[in-house]
Amino acid sequence: MFKKKSQQQKKGNIFSIFEFWPNEIFYTPIVFYWILKTLQSRKSMTALLANPRIETGGLCGESKSSILNMAGDWALKEIAPYVVMKNNQHTFSRLNFQLQEKNITFPIVIKPDIGSNGIGVKKITSQEQLKQVLNLFPFGITLIAQKLIDFPLEAGIFFIRYPTKKYGKITSITYKEEPMIIGDGKSSILELAQKNKRIAKLFTLYWPYIKPKAHQILQLGEIHTLVFAGNHRRGSIFWNGTADLTPALEQKINKILQDIPEFYFGRIDLKAKSKTDLFKGQNFKIIEINGVGSEATHIWDRQTKLLTAYRDQFSHYDAAFKIGKLLKKQTWMQSSLLQLIKAWKKHQKLISSYPRND
Repeated sequence: MFKKKSQQQKKGNIFSIFEFWPNEIFYTPIVFYWILKTLQSRKSMTALLANPRIETGGLCGESKSSILNMAGDWALKEIAPYVVMKNNQHTFSRLNFQLQEKNITFPIVIKPDIGSNGIGVKKITSQEQLKQVLNLFPFGITLIAQKLIDFPLEAGIFFIRYPTKKYGKITSITYKEEPMIIGDGKSSILELAQKNKRIAKLFTLYWPYIKPKAHQILQLGEIHTLVFAGNHRRGSIFWNGTADLTPALEQKINKILQDIPEFYFGRIDLKAKSKTDLFKGQNFKIIEINGVGSEATHIWDRQTKLLTAYRDQFSHYDAAFKIGKLLKKQTWMQSSLLQLIKAWKKHQKLISSYPRND
């Protein structure tokens, strides 16, 4: 538990006023901001060029594995081991062969290669469970199987580097917490959930995760995690850790991302052994690297004010447009509006076919 969390609970802040606003409401000002920046850029959506080797710059429809595959040997050492395969009737046997080749053992994580917000991410602990989960995905879907990193600290680190600069800056650090229930030796998971202020207030959101083991009694001190993967709308909790930035961490992230060609803008999701290790830039593994479509998730800290959230969003996307403008001068070709629409439609169609995340 974070110290900051207890301070916020004393203030009675269970979630921010805008944390669960519908996307159509919260993101409308951001859409208008993108339109304004596009008009200012002579009707050119240069932000899509911020990562020129990634489809749409990573705004939508991009392959997660294609970004990881760009990593050089040095950066690859910092990424959790993974394999990629297309789901079909032979996937189970072929995947097991690939896992053995990469020396990846259970537990693992299965997730769609194209996706967002943790949709379809599943934790796998056995061969039988793997077979069951593969059957939940339609044939033809490309999946990633990645070694589960069981480090306790999960963080999202936003990074921006201008093409004219050798080194970039970390502009946001967010700690992600999985909602959990701690047993008292006599109460069921359902009863414990009803006693938790946040879970009780958002009971409809958490109920699908509570229901399978609702009447199970947890031992004293036993921890039961409700949500394994997902964004704030799927129950995860975010804390702003930007003030914890250290030169050692920024130097390490720069070294990693310099080994990924033309990556200038996005969020790195990782897991670390501890905060101390993270501050020293050591003992962590990268889970995902996200492009222009990612956001600085510290805005979902329950203490963040609405105007501050928009200010930080606008500031980050302004940087994406500036980076794209610089790269356009280097003759990089950006995605067209038609390509963007096709990518968005593909993205939406795919995520609608995925199973619920764990």
